[in-house]
Amino acid sequence: MEFLDIAIIVLYFGIILWIAQWASKGKKDAAFSSVDYFLAGKNQGWFVIGASLFASNIGSEIILGVSGAGARGSMPMANFEILASLVLILFGWVFVPFYLRTGVYTMPEFLEKRYSKACRNYLSVISVLAYIITKISLIIFAGALVFEVLGIPFWTGAIITVVATGFYTVLGGLKAVIYTDMAQAFILILGTMGVVFFGLYELGGWNEMIRTIDMAANTSGNPPVDQFFNLWRSTDDTEYPWTGMLFGAPILGVWYWCTDQFIVQRALSAKDVSNARKGALFAGYLKLLPVFLFFLPGVIAYALMQKGMISFSMENADQALPTMITEFLPTGLKGLAIAGLLAALMSSLSSAFNSSSTLLTIDFYQKFKPEASEKDLVRFGRIATIVLVLLSLGWIPFMNALMGGGIFHYLQSIQAYIAPPIAAVFLLGLFYKWINARAAIVTLWTGFVIGMFRLVAEFMVNEGSLLLTDDSALSYFLDINFLHFALFLFLFCSAELMIISKLGTPQSLLLLEAVTFQKKKRTSFKWSTDVILTVVLIVLVLIIWFIFSPLGIGG
Repeated sequence: MEFLDIAIIVLYFGIILWIAQWASKGKKDAAFSSVDYFLAGKNQGWFVIGASLFASNIGSEIILGVSGAGARGSMPMANFEILASLVLILFGWVFVPFYLRTGVYTMPEFLEKRYSKACRNYLSVISVLAYIITKISLIIFAGALVFEVLGIPFWTGAIITVVATGFYTVLGGLKAVIYTDMAQAFILILGTMGVVFFGLYELGGWNEMIRTIDMAANTSGNPPVDQFFNLWRSTDDTEYPWTGMLFGAPILGVWYWCTDQFIVQRALSAKDVSNARKGALFAGYLKLLPVFLFFLPGVIAYALMQKGMISFSMENADQALPTMITEFLPTGLKGLAIAGLLAALMSSLSSAFNSSSTLLTIDFYQKFKPEASEKDLVRFGRIATIVLVLLSLGWIPFMNALMGGGIFHYLQSIQAYIAPPIAAVFLLGLFYKWINARAAIVTLWTGFVIGMFRLVAEFMVNEGSLLLTDDSALSYFLDINFLHFALFLFLFCSAELMIISKLGTPQSLLLLEAVTFQKKKRTSFKWSTDVILTVVLIVLVLIIWFIFSPLGIGG
């Protein structure tokens, strides 16, 4: 890298640390309450909440994965980003009012208010283990790999980002996290936007890119043009059938965007429901950008490779964007693009640290030490974050071995297999008062066992320790597409939840007033700002779906 690139990266770190220091300013330890530290004082506006939701979600692994999908001509993967916009509407209108009304700090805490302590304990343990074993580890590993491709040693990149991110997360809690997220969101957008415009300019424009891809399609093994710009695939597609994408993916989205502490904690910091909802809608608009800013660079990289302007292996297409940065971008823009990847990495990592710290403090420490003072809670939250940073650093040496054996991939799959029962318990619990606590905990554990059985069986088959016959029941079970599996497991859990509840005793209606929908008198419909923003967002999603379909440019 040239001096200008290094200067831009150093400037990026300086800006982020200054923002973190500013966000923490004026609060001495004695005055730092748990609300200040874990929920940023509960006085945040929609803009910072929306930007933080977006930045927390976009990690370097998502940027590399979506751009890699662009290079492979696998556009349906971008549908996960588009569907998130619709799920965020559900989050803002359905879930947010209940979370703010009950005044909870964590999602397990809400589950206890709706059901029981057993449900809270289940979600607390599952969430913390999933964050430590999978989310934090994957973010660090993906980020360190980015540095390695850029010529920065794996260990150096990992340590710098973990220590810097951990420092400001410990320093200022959620307020420091969401304000740095806000800045990182726009650095990320600016950096990837620069890659798109420069790449298209060097290619000779959009039409030249299409012509290059079309010419390459004549070579055996290269995908046709329409495959690069079509979000929808047939029902028998092994990866992303349209039925699975349209009906299965939203279930994973409900779990992630509406019930996962990692995301929801940002909305809990809002000053009121209106700001939380607007923040969710703003994040929904931002989630439409990855199609153009993450997927498109992968397509551009593929076209550049066909012209011999860059070189990377299609067997590892996730290298497409880092290769563009190292081999193709000019000085200055290269530094900005690297800063964008750093922003994606650090915003996700700080959010993982903060949400894990909150869960450990509120759902474990406070539970076993209810007499703890506000100062004690903040102190424990900071200590928990430091421990998470140290665990992350200690985990780094094992990551290469895990990735090499394929175990790391399966650890990530845990999140997909635990999502359906959690989504069912949260979603149905809001709408139906007669669903009871016993049904909820049985459903959570049943869904978990089924999901883990699928996960372990998949791993054993792929590792060769379990042999299958083509016509066995287990073979059919494992052949179900993972998105279809999510749908079937959600429907099974929903049915189980309702049947067991009907056979049992309902909970006290008085206790459920704040955590379930109540019948209200019909009022005349009014066009508010939130309604207009919602309608426009839905229309934009439908337009994108049409454009990138067999009827649009994908045809």
